[in-house]
Amino acid sequence: MLIWFLPLFLLFLMLGLPVFFGLLAAPGILLWLNGQERDITLLYRNLYNGMDSFPLMAIPFFMLAGEVMNRGGITLRLVAFSQALMGHLRGGLAHVNVLSSMLFAGLSGSAVADTSALGSMLIPAMEKQGYTRKFAAAITAASSVIGPIIPPSGIMIIYAYVMGESVAALFLAGLVPGILVGLGLMLMIKVLADKYDFPVASRKYTWGERGQASLKAFFPLLTPIIILGGILAGVFTPTEAAAVAVAYSLIVSLFVLKTMTLSELPDVLGRAGITSAVVLLLVGAAMSFKTVVSLSHAPEFMADFILGLTSNPLLLLLLINLLLFAVGMFLDAGPAIIILGPILGPVFTGMGVDSIHFAIIMCVNLTVGLATPPMGLVLFVASAVSGEKVTTIARAILPFLAVEVVVIFLITYFPAISMTLPRLTGFAN
Repeated sequence: MLIWFLPLFLLFLMLGLPVFFGLLAAPGILLWLNGQERDITLLYRNLYNGMDSFPLMAIPFFMLAGEVMNRGGITLRLVAFSQALMGHLRGGLAHVNVLSSMLFAGLSGSAVADTSALGSMLIPAMEKQGYTRKFAAAITAASSVIGPIIPPSGIMIIYAYVMGESVAALFLAGLVPGILVGLGLMLMIKVLADKYDFPVASRKYTWGERGQASLKAFFPLLTPIIILGGILAGVFTPTEAAAVAVAYSLIVSLFVLKTMTLSELPDVLGRAGITSAVVLLLVGAAMSFKTVVSLSHAPEFMADFILGLTSNPLLLLLLINLLLFAVGMFLDAGPAIIILGPILGPVFTGMGVDSIHFAIIMCVNLTVGLATPPMGLVLFVASAVSGEKVTTIARAILPFLAVEVVVIFLITYFPAISMTLPRLTGFAN
């Protein structure tokens, strides 16, 4: 009977129940109906235990670092740097949007933060230059999914915590796929720019002007180097790296660039605290949900079902990508990883798929789901920022989603794309 926890959870979602309550109510009801009151106590005790983790402390720290950098005007410097490099191209501001997302990804690791911070600046600027508002919102939403792929990444920290993987290995494995998504989006922009005669954002900057823009963006661009370099060199753990990122962003914003004052800190801390609380509550609830997954023997049933369809690993990877893509349309990436990771991961690692490779397939696929209709979270954020309807943005984003789906399949069937860096640095076999 417990195997019905997932359909019941999906029913709650369709009825509009918040994910957090659905994750607790669905298994709780079934345990009660099954006469397993003792396991109900275990379920709700794991809500706290799921959040009580040193590795998960990296998530609020990275979110705080992103808030500090956004409030400190660092985002503006990244946009100016991107425009100095790419503003002279046809469709320049659209290219600037994508490049800014790639750079901002190295600071916050959050798609929502990316959409909110960059969208509030670039969507009005693109509209003023002659782009339609729906196109500006669509490219902002599409490019923001790069945030959780290029390190640091909140969802990769969650995956590593749930599945016992190395955070550093996942960070390294996500670097090339994230860049590949950005380049793919730029290629699509070029095609659309030539077809629809998109405007040029600015004149071509001289090398001297580009050098000045680079100097202004130097300290923000140093952040991902410090984070990833420190982790790989063994100077600090990923959690300590997140704390270092906060300290560094505060020093840069308050004392080096002097773009933020101490009086703004309470608001920054409050915003980061609320966002972190939402994420950690979802993680705790999803870890409780995972308890029922193990009690119901769902992983074994799923493994038997999947292997009963076909024994061809390439075809199974195709089917699992379709499943993850469908899940990503309705469920946020973090809870989806915690729910499905323990079910699907062992199946594919048992078939010889490298655990890091499968982790990246899953993380990238579910991240793209953040921008996928009908329930993609960044679509709603882009709608709020732009004032455009979600349905309108959903239609405009389709060419960019097609590019991201192609990248997913490239990552799936060419493991070297994601596995080369971890192997070169000794984090994978």
